[in-house]
Amino acid sequence: MREGSDRKRTIAPSILSADFSRLGAEVEAVEAAGCDWIHIDVMDGHFVPQITVGPGIVRAVRKVTRLPLDVHLMVEEPSRQIEGFAAAGADIVAVHQEACPALSEVLEAIRAAGAKPAVAINPETALAKIEGVLDQVDMVVVMSVNPGRAGQDFIESAIEKIAGLAKLRRERGGHWLIEVDGGIKPENARKVAEAGADVLVAGSAVFGSRDYAETIRALRS
Repeated sequence: MREGSDRKRTIAPSILSADFSRLGAEVEAVEAAGCDWIHIDVMDGHFVPQITVGPGIVRAVRKVTRLPLDVHLMVEEPSRQIEGFAAAGADIVAVHQEACPALSEVLEAIRAAGAKPAVAINPETALAKIEGVLDQVDMVVVMSVNPGRAGQDFIESAIEKIAGLAKLRRERGGHWLIEVDGGIKPENARKVAEAGADVLVAGSAVFGSRDYAETIRALRS
């Protein structure tokens, strides 16, 4: 059996690609279309060049959906932001290994704040960098684009990293989810899922389509 072929994929549309002039309606639309989570990309203009949203947007999204809010912190010093986003309604908080010299402590702080901790790694970061914290996390986010900008093409080398992480999970009897973020489209979703991914983040593929429900079905199938 191919890795993960018997598991349902979780589809998490990224609101970075939504129409922010009608954000509440956009969130309600993808929920009605059958998505599982809402993915929220937080950028601070330092860890990545762009600036996006803060806890206020998370709080606003929380008011219009009961779906899990998957908050991805692409920020420097994420420990300073954890409590604010958890209090705003984040169910999952992902921090970057590259931004956390004391990664284990940051993950502990996320759980203490009431959210599920996740660790994200950039395309050039080896899995070895996070092996020591895998028992602390609920999810690993494999970046399949360079963080900081929507609409980039999928980096093919991410497949090997996903498969390697899935292999580690089997060998260690781990329970962390594998999320893949960046360039996910219906055309490449199957190979990502077969490599071992549980959660597919899709921004422009969903919000740039004419039929959200059809796109979500295509991603999941």
